Amino acid sequence: MSTSTDSYALPGPPDIARSLRRERRTGVVPGLHHRPAAPADPVKAAEIDRRLETWARGLDLFPEAWKGDFSGFQFGRAVALQHPGALDLDRLTVAGKLLPAENVVDSCYCEEDEGRGGARRGLGARLIMAQSAIDPYHGVPELEEEWRAGMRADGPLRSYHFALADYAGFATSSQTDRFVHDIARLHMGYLAEAAWAETRYVPQVWEYLVMRQFNNFRPCLSIVDAVDGYELPEQIYARPEIQRVTALACNATTIVNDLYSFTKELAGDPDHLNLPQVVAANDRRGLKAAYLKSVEIHNRIMAAFEEESALLSAGSPLVERYVQGLAAWVSGNHEWHATNTHRYHLPDYW
Repeated sequence: MSTSTDSYALPGPPDIARSLRRERRTGVVPGLHHRPAAPADPVKAAEIDRRLETWARGLDLFPEAWKGDFSGFQFGRAVALQHPGALDLDRLTVAGKLLPAENVVDSCYCEEDEGRGGARRGLGARLIMAQSAIDPYHGVPELEEEWRAGMRADGPLRSYHFALADYAGFATSSQTDRFVHDIARLHMGYLAEAAWAETRYVPQVWEYLVMRQFNNFRPCLSIVDAVDGYELPEQIYARPEIQRVTALACNATTIVNDLYSFTKELAGDPDHLNLPQVVAANDRRGLKAAYLKSVEIHNRIMAAFEEESALLSAGSPLVERYVQGLAAWVSGNHEWHATNTHRYHLPDYW
């Protein structure tokens, strides 16, 4: 039976404030299975950041107060780490545009605790408009023009619309459609998380991980072939075994995010759902033990990804190239989390 906060409250983080007052712990989560990332060229990362900020300011996506957040996120370094095989700087820059586009929708539409207008109530209506920014409305001309005006009137919608337009400039129609559907998956995950928060429902561990398979980095990982300058054909991409290794890679990266953002999230909202919190509530164990169990869950998912990817790669050079791109993204994403001290600090559990 599912657990709700009526019968069992999420255990609070009694030592979070004390931990944050100490010298902050940084570096790799001990015991976390990961592969080293290819180093990011700092000059390339800085140039991508310059291009991205120019793009974002030109579309008036962010108020001036967000300038520190923009630079602190390190979008340029993120995509340089995640896509070491990128065909050229232009494709890396477009991959970078998709990152802030997804983050501004999340921050402005979903996240109540960030003070940027996000709210759980009415989220579905906002997200369907966001989906239409990349999956256009088709109808009579005058109503299509009203839709276009609506898309231009809102920063998050502009971010989606123009980032996808740039991506579609080099991706095939199939790759673009893949991304559109992955964003729809992401929005479903946002809605599930918001519904649980609104009803104060604490999911079982498997339920939480199902939600995170939708609310995760899949739109970023499934573009690796387009950014690297080739296409994994739809008839291959759609095969169940390819879908499985893609999902395993995405799920591993999402748990990495839960682990590295743990103290940041709990400092802002002690009831924020993440994997250690959900494990603690379901297993009736402390946060430290739950955190360490979450590391173990991640490691088992990573092992499955690596083992199954190796088997698939043995029969096809094209599939091998795709799964190597996924693995590079996973490694680069971990490196970005482990070294981004502007955003992340580890709990005092070791």
